[in-house]
Amino acid sequence: QVQFVESGGGLVQPGGSLRLSCAASRSIFSIYDVGWYRQAPGKQREMVARIAPGGTTNYADSVKGRFTISRDNVNETMYLQMNSLKPEDTAVYYCNLVIYFARDTNWGQGTQVTVSS
Repeated sequence: QVQFVESGGGLVQPGGSLRLSCAASRSIFSIYDVGWYRQAPGKQREMVARIAPGGTTNYADSVKGRFTISRDNVNETMYLQMNSLKPEDTAVYYCNLVIYFARDTNWGQGTQVTVSS
């Protein structure tokens, strides 16, 4: 099984930017679909963005045009560049394999993103 460690969260003002990082414990980004997910207080965890081994990306409608997912296969790190942040982006952000999201398993500690003035 693979473990993920998320980092890069913090407090940012509306309109600001953050870059999240996701480090994997073994080589998986070139093999499996992986994604970023978030969970706001009182809400279900939702997919934010995903990237396939071939590089195809998909985004939730709420973040299209503002967030960009990317990965570094050499360093086994995935990123989420978040621009034009809004208060509704406030959540704990996680990374995981898409198949594990479907099974609701293998979650790490996540990284808190708070967008507030």
